[in-house]
Amino acid sequence: MTEKKKKKTKIWYPHTSENLFSMSGAKGKKYAKKMRNQPSSVTFPSTDFGQNSGGSSSQDRTQRGNGDPQYQWQGGVSGGFQQQRGHWSQPPGPSHQGQFRGGVRGQRGRGDWQGGQLGHRTHQGYQRHSQELPKFITASYFAQARAAEVNAMLKAVKNKNANSQVFQALPKHMRRRAMSHNIKRLPRRLQTIAKKEADKTSQQKKEVSKTKSRKARRRHGNLLLEFNRRQRKNLWLETHIWHAKRFHMVKKWGYCLGDKPTAKCYRACYRAMTKHCLLQDLSYQCCLELRGAEDDLLKALARVTSTDMGATFAAVACLSGKRQGSLVLYRADHYPQEPLGQVTFIWKPKKVPSEERQLWIWTHPTSKQDLLSELLSVCQCSEPIEPRAPIPGPATSSWKVEQKAEAELLGRKRKRNDKEGEEAVALKKIIGDGTRPPNQPVSWRSETTGIVISDLTMEILRYRLIGPLSHCVLADAFKPASDCKESDDVTEGPCPWWLKHCKDADNLSIHHRQKDTFQLLKGVGSPAEIPAGTVLGLTVDDPRLNLPNKRSQSMPDPSQLQDLQKIRQLTLSGVAAECAWSSIWDQAVRDNVTENKIPEKELNHMKSELLVPGSHLSLGPKDSRIPILLVQQPGKQTGEELSGWGSGWDVLVPKGWGMAFWIPFIYRGARAGGLQEGLKHSQNKGAAHFPHDFPDCPAGMRFAKEQENELADKFKRRPPAKRPNYIKHGSIAPFCCPWQQLAEEWEIIVKDSGEEQPAALKGRERPLSAVQGCEEDLLKSAESPSKLRLGLQLEGIEVDAGVSVTESKKACAEGIAGFRVLRSRNVLRQLSVWCRPTSGKGQRGQRLVPSFQQELTPESAVSISAANPISLVWARLTLLKKGSPALHAMISIPTAEDFEQLSKDPVYCGPQEPKHRDHFKHKIKQIKKSKKKKKSPAEETSEGSKTSSPDGGVCSDLTLGLWPEPLPSVTSHCSRVTIGFVTQGDFSLAVGCGEALGFVSLTGLLHVLSRQPADRRGLVLMRNAASLQYRFAKLRIEV
Repeated sequence: MTEKKKKKTKIWYPHTSENLFSMSGAKGKKYAKKMRNQPSSVTFPSTDFGQNSGGSSSQDRTQRGNGDPQYQWQGGVSGGFQQQRGHWSQPPGPSHQGQFRGGVRGQRGRGDWQGGQLGHRTHQGYQRHSQELPKFITASYFAQARAAEVNAMLKAVKNKNANSQVFQALPKHMRRRAMSHNIKRLPRRLQTIAKKEADKTSQQKKEVSKTKSRKARRRHGNLLLEFNRRQRKNLWLETHIWHAKRFHMVKKWGYCLGDKPTAKCYRACYRAMTKHCLLQDLSYQCCLELRGAEDDLLKALARVTSTDMGATFAAVACLSGKRQGSLVLYRADHYPQEPLGQVTFIWKPKKVPSEERQLWIWTHPTSKQDLLSELLSVCQCSEPIEPRAPIPGPATSSWKVEQKAEAELLGRKRKRNDKEGEEAVALKKIIGDGTRPPNQPVSWRSETTGIVISDLTMEILRYRLIGPLSHCVLADAFKPASDCKESDDVTEGPCPWWLKHCKDADNLSIHHRQKDTFQLLKGVGSPAEIPAGTVLGLTVDDPRLNLPNKRSQSMPDPSQLQDLQKIRQLTLSGVAAECAWSSIWDQAVRDNVTENKIPEKELNHMKSELLVPGSHLSLGPKDSRIPILLVQQPGKQTGEELSGWGSGWDVLVPKGWGMAFWIPFIYRGARAGGLQEGLKHSQNKGAAHFPHDFPDCPAGMRFAKEQENELADKFKRRPPAKRPNYIKHGSIAPFCCPWQQLAEEWEIIVKDSGEEQPAALKGRERPLSAVQGCEEDLLKSAESPSKLRLGLQLEGIEVDAGVSVTESKKACAEGIAGFRVLRSRNVLRQLSVWCRPTSGKGQRGQRLVPSFQQELTPESAVSISAANPISLVWARLTLLKKGSPALHAMISIPTAEDFEQLSKDPVYCGPQEPKHRDHFKHKIKQIKKSKKKKKSPAEETSEGSKTSSPDGGVCSDLTLGLWPEPLPSVTSHCSRVTIGFVTQGDFSLAVGCGEALGFVSLTGLLHVLSRQPADRRGLVLMRNAASLQYRFAKLRIEV
């Protein structure tokens, strides 16, 4: 009879080390938390057990496993198998013929009893198994082990976890949801403990967080409070929220501005500037208004300008009001030194000859305070005008009463009342410069001249549209306002000023002429065809009413080409002076338009009640009329290439209407740009960008200092192995441009060479290589940092101590530069002609030199240099071959060997700068070693702030890869003599090669041009600060 097979079973012990490691992370942590209060194993020695086992022999103990130290009796939680030191112990007992096999998870084998003591087979043979059940136990030891387990269990029940409550100690089938807040739901034996816990929790309860929930924070009132609070330090433009969702925002000049789009649209923005339209919000620019008699205004403003730079405030086209002007203002009677900044200005057209004139001056926020203080001084406006008291609120018109009645009929929620029972005051969005203190004056009057100066910052919004189709965007977005009939009541609409305006026949006639001129814009090919700076006044309807259903691109209208004669007249003579007039000049009209704007909520409600959804909403006399100004912005006006590129229109809008005009532009296909796009626009035009390219202005000097600190911090944050060593690259100032040192060094070079006397030039035997040969002396001075200072050491001649870093820094701190930027148009035209090659194969046909222009001779060069000492010249550089110039790149002079190599090899890009030696690397290592050593507190305080130089002198803190101050010679530190630096540089998509804008020393430029070959005139070398490769570039001075 066959024995019935037993069912195969597999026993798994979860507390084994093997299975703990096999658990997942979450399960293992959960099991460890569950078993952390379990008692530790109780181990009994085998000798004691052997004595109490009835005197069994050693042979029996060996057979039972008691003599083997591997098998010992261990008490534990279960009294059976326990884990101890990575192996399993077996309780003693007599040997059995049958043995349990495969009890531990992970071992292969059957879970039944097997005869014999061989155990299971492994790769080394049979392994012994001793998992035998004992035939008898000792009661005392067994009770002792169980008592330890019972005590541990009671301890675990009483001492609950810190994160659990009393009801969590109950079994799951006894728990109830209400136990957490109702103590009576607990068993009576646990209610006392639960009460103590509740009292303890109430005492230790933290304060309720003041942060509201997101739902509460997103309510309209709370949201406005938060937005107004965040504008205390940095003002928001009216399009801020729209930009914040799509742009990288930066905090600059007291505003929060969009820097660049978050999308990858660098080329798309360039295509928009070139083919369609790019939109920018320039509302951060400040507007200063001057009112008074025309003669008094011109007399005062003549002190801060000069006719040597070109057109001034008294230009005929600008004075009539039909053109916008641009110039650089200086401190009173200090031209050509101490400039204040670049401004644009517009005169209000005259209706009556004896009318008081009004002038708007637009400036950058960084130069606003400097300019305002100077204008107050020259106009003698010392008496501040008290600001107007805030208007308690406009009288509720019939239109608003009607809207309120409709809201009550619709059953809308009423405003909550405050504690006193009065109606709660609604929060208002900040419009304009709402963060200004209420008692701060914004207007000043002169008692002698009667001139009044007002600060209109954020009172007038300014949008710029750049591109050849920007006029098409304007023509589609704006609809000229319709005439008001006499039957219309003044109180019916939100703009009563328009009815009064239309009652005057002259005003109505001007409006019709402006409307006809505006309709001709669609027939113009590009804004560049219209005279530069043309001003057109206009009054338009609410642009929110004629929004398209979908976003589309505005294109020219061929039907407008029928009036070719009117379009030709517009492109030749521009807009008439009377068409430049607009009601936006009137403060009362601007306030009325802002206060009576129809809210977006009401407008959307009206659209929702249309019978045909999406159809045009016509409000009739209730429609808003907004006065605006359109100002043509000229594109590239200098040079011979890309004439008119980047032209467009500026739109001046009253405050409060920002988003109402911004969205229609976006819906007509305009692409929004930020500060970086504006910088690229100026770079492609070859125009100086304020304040980046005005190093002699106080605002430009502050910007250069901030940029230097920012670049230096970024450089120091990177590890030394991941950043360039500028000392080895021969770059003395990689984060700034030492303009004053550059200009003064070139004055010393020319003075030392004897070029002040033109007669001495004929017998001159010193070549240009003599200036370049001073590198050895300069390197010797570099090895002795105690001799390093701002002055040169040219051929043993020590430079005056007047040229020092301390004096330069002191002048910069006062806002006064020790150098000047040449802005005389006559001299710039002369230099522009001299920079052109006069002969050579492959050169373009150059213009004929006018009769009043001088030929390039040493005498003429010396005369210009003497008349403009320590001066810089704005220049544009174009690389001849590959390469991309970077910020603060060096502009150097090529040698005769470079020209010879270029003529032999057409693929020759330029020479290479030999690698320099880092004289401070060893010293920096010594300083680091000394810092590791322990020093007394007195030594640390005395030596922590200063660092000794290798020659025993004291210099500033050293940074690996950067030259410490004072700097060595800027001009002759490298193998090629330096004459200037780059302020803007990148690969230009407009011309398809690398282009750069920067300044060169006037003395150095004349020195180079007078010695270069005729066919190579204007060729220079350019090298980036982190590169050793020089590249040939063509230098142009465009006027």
